[in-house]
Amino acid sequence: MLHRRVSGPAASGLSRGDVASRMSSGLDNRVPDATSRSLWEIVRANVLTLFNAIVGTSFILLLLLGSWQDALFGLAAAGNAVIGVVQEYRAKRSLDRLAVLEAPLARVLRDGTVQEIPTADVVLDDVLVLRAGDQVTADASVLESGGLESDESLLTGESDPVDKDAGTEVLSGSIILAGRGTARVVRVGAESFSSRLAADAKRFSLVNSEIRNSLNRILRWLTWALLPVALIVANGEMQSRGGWEAAISSGAWTSALVGVIASVIAMVPLGLVLLSSVAFAVGGVRMAGNKVLIQELAAVEGLARVDVLCLDKTGTLTEGRIIFDGVHELAGSAEPGWEHALGWFATDPEANATSRCLESDFEHGGGTPAVSSVPFSSARKWSSVTFDGGGTSPCSWILGAPEIVLADRSGGGSAAPSTDDALGKAGRLAASGLRTVVLAYADGTAITAEDATLPARVKPVVVLTFREQIRADARQTLDYFRNEGVELKIISGDDPRTVAAIARSVGLDVGEGYDARQLPDHPALLEEVMEGNNVFGRVSPEQKKDMVAALQRRGHTVAMTGDGVNDVLALKEADLGIAMNSAAPATKAVARLVLLDGRFDRLPGVVAEGRRVIANVERVSKLFLSKTAYSIAIAVGFGLLNLQFPFLPRQLSFTDGLTIGIPSFFLALMANRRRYRPGFLRRSLSFSIPAGLVVAASLLGLNLYAGSLGAAGAVPESLQSASVLTLAVIGLWILAVVSRPLDARKLAVLLGMCAGLVVLLNVPLAQDFFHLALPPADMLWAAVIAAVGGGLAIELLAWIDGRWFPR
Repeated sequence: MLHRRVSGPAASGLSRGDVASRMSSGLDNRVPDATSRSLWEIVRANVLTLFNAIVGTSFILLLLLGSWQDALFGLAAAGNAVIGVVQEYRAKRSLDRLAVLEAPLARVLRDGTVQEIPTADVVLDDVLVLRAGDQVTADASVLESGGLESDESLLTGESDPVDKDAGTEVLSGSIILAGRGTARVVRVGAESFSSRLAADAKRFSLVNSEIRNSLNRILRWLTWALLPVALIVANGEMQSRGGWEAAISSGAWTSALVGVIASVIAMVPLGLVLLSSVAFAVGGVRMAGNKVLIQELAAVEGLARVDVLCLDKTGTLTEGRIIFDGVHELAGSAEPGWEHALGWFATDPEANATSRCLESDFEHGGGTPAVSSVPFSSARKWSSVTFDGGGTSPCSWILGAPEIVLADRSGGGSAAPSTDDALGKAGRLAASGLRTVVLAYADGTAITAEDATLPARVKPVVVLTFREQIRADARQTLDYFRNEGVELKIISGDDPRTVAAIARSVGLDVGEGYDARQLPDHPALLEEVMEGNNVFGRVSPEQKKDMVAALQRRGHTVAMTGDGVNDVLALKEADLGIAMNSAAPATKAVARLVLLDGRFDRLPGVVAEGRRVIANVERVSKLFLSKTAYSIAIAVGFGLLNLQFPFLPRQLSFTDGLTIGIPSFFLALMANRRRYRPGFLRRSLSFSIPAGLVVAASLLGLNLYAGSLGAAGAVPESLQSASVLTLAVIGLWILAVVSRPLDARKLAVLLGMCAGLVVLLNVPLAQDFFHLALPPADMLWAAVIAAVGGGLAIELLAWIDGRWFPR
């Protein structure tokens, strides 16, 4: 029962004039948009990077040296940055529009009426009307409390519910778990607790992503390698020109510097970072088009990595709409007034979904007034109302889970026959797939929200049964996940027998459900139970979180679906939280994915998109990392042997565009349904490093052969042309290997690049610009032999790699 009712402004809330005055004074709840990165943040992330600084410096140096043709890579890098900014900004706008559509509303009391308004329009001194499932939108002082309990774990990390009596504060970002009440706003906007703690955790952040983590690790390694490799190349370039003193005095140091810049630029995998960002962004937009809101772009990848999917029965396997099935009377348990009590439960403003569906069958016409009530909570699994006995002792009615309500709390031995009868009947009905609730009676006892404990003994009166409609897409979707090797766990607060029956109805081969009240407290034992069972009933919100954590400790990547406030803790703990469209605002706030149309069959599409992102980024990463590997190997090898770097920067731009840059954009966005396997970085490097060494060995052999011919047989231009031809052919060979299995689209990309190579090598304008010429016959044959030998070595490497890492 609500208590400590207040008079004055709290009774009617602020007036329209009060609200307008506070809005004009800036006392509203607006905070900087944190649903995605700002345009400046996007530009800064794509432009102001260490590697772009290296590229920009190299670009300027080449312009100062007059080698503007060799600065072509600067334009490509600028194009990459522009594409990255445009793609991410387009994704930001799409996701922001959906985020606005799905933004939670606040319930406030204004001008004497309860209104739902955008959270940003809440102003100082507004009166919030709080109910179970709400997320508090601004710091507020409780005016009225009816069993109000909040979960502040998103703010403090403490998961135990906190009782909120009149006079205490509820903090923005906390979640109302049970009860009802009103509270006056005391801090708004940037001054609120959650804003000061930045608990709104940027929704656009790319966290917990194997792809991102792997790429960042590679970039850190390259950062450390760049300077020493550049010094080795610089020394080799100068020594090949007669030594430092001779090169500086003759002016040959300028061409040596061009070679150093070429080696440094070749090491930087600029396009790989760009492509991963574009792949994530495009994946997010594709999902938005399929009515799936990606609140963190890394979630596109997340579901593809999941190997255990925990499903909340209600709202996930079932439609979430509960239908009253019938009343099952108990022999010798008739008690007058039970229909009146059910009518009260059905019309209670804070009734849960189960109680509300009784309204059409049981009327509450006023009658005896209620003196106290306890709202339903997932932790208690019961609610109660106490009526005035009219001068006699009060009487209480309890509605809840049979095994909870009828549990013997007296310590006096066996239960009464009526209790055994009620439990037996409820069990049989639950085993048939019906949800069961018992209505019990306690005479002479008042149950209050302040002391929400059940009497030692209660009398069961009737058993009520409810049906849930199975989602039409549930069986097909579950079959998909089973076929894909994803283990399914059904977790529910309902009777385990009911949960097991519904699981069997959607095609799961399960026995009896596990009663979560018997779950062990010891973490190791809990892990064993979770591994050995797939259906759990009577699970509390705190247990859901512990169950997810137990699976994670066993090395599983866990996704959790849910729609109720009781799922919030588990969704927050899971690697990937998925909320249905019917979810409470607090549930949507912590989920990484929101199924906007509530269609469970959207999840296979999310898996496919995640697989496309992971598999394609892995595929193109082999191209980019092979280039980085051979660039380092060439730089170090040629530098230590005092050989000139065999390419001009413009020539590397030529080969990079044909063998990596252009085809990688197509490959990154093509369909790819390969199953996820952990070890992205290990697999990429296991191919890329040996492939890079093959390229470097082929080029080193070619250049050593050219050196043995003497100046007449290997002038710099012909040697560079032969080196470009060798690198281009082996690069296209790597592209062909990485693209397998080939289909029509991949084959078209590969043939297009080969045709481009032939055309560019024979167009005079391209020959002049890229400083290329047809090598002499002996050098041409040497280049062909080096290229074919390198290609055959790549084939052998691909065969070995396929044996070690089968698809």
